[in-house]
Amino acid sequence: MTPDAARRPLIAGNWKLWGTRAQARDYCERLTSLLPPEAERHAEIGICPVFTALEVCVEALDGAGVAVFAQNMHHEETGAFTGEVSASMLTEVGVRGAVLGHSERRGYNCESDRALQEKVPAALAAGLVPILCVGESEEERERDETRRKLRTQVREALENVADDRLAEVVIAYEPIWAIGTGKVATPEIAQDAIGFIRALVADRSEDAAGETRILYGGSVKPDNAAEILAQPDVDGALVGGASLDPKGLTEIVAAAAP
Repeated sequence: MTPDAARRPLIAGNWKLWGTRAQARDYCERLTSLLPPEAERHAEIGICPVFTALEVCVEALDGAGVAVFAQNMHHEETGAFTGEVSASMLTEVGVRGAVLGHSERRGYNCESDRALQEKVPAALAAGLVPILCVGESEEERERDETRRKLRTQVREALENVADDRLAEVVIAYEPIWAIGTGKVATPEIAQDAIGFIRALVADRSEDAAGETRILYGGSVKPDNAAEILAQPDVDGALVGGASLDPKGLTEIVAAAAP
């Protein structure tokens, strides 16, 4: 497996439960004022606002070269699914993709690997980029079950994705023990886990494995981003708290420079 030219780093800021429409508009204005011209950037940039701010962000970032992703998506287009949002509702407002299977969704909302078997192909069918989140808990790592957990999550979520579309799925390795805790996986831990995830994709398709972008997430900040992003299999970052400051996000984008 050799890195493909298509594996341009992706830095995506996940706002989680933050951002009124007014705050989102102000954020986007500040972000665009801080970013270098698109031709000078070494990474693709995305933000993941709350549902109510998606359209505001799409409009504010028009022409800025910043993608807007939703934080979740239902696999069905319509039906008795109170509180859910479908793929066509996202594409209608110009959203580029959706974060799927974040550990907070898995933990607080009981999102299962089985649900992701349906969500990931549904996103692809709608022309959305799925950012599939996987990762182990602290207890699973202590029991040396990281690879078992990743194997189950990756294989099940990608089961219904055709081999020729595997490379369109962005995978984010987010060890649960590092999300919002201030703990950060060492560059070696991140590389080992992400290299293993790439090998799992290679079990399906060597070509896809060389093209699939795999991100690291978990307390990524401007002061630790460069050493993590320098790892050969790390193709970017899914950033949480540090992304709420546009300056912090642009500094992490700068850290992706080769």
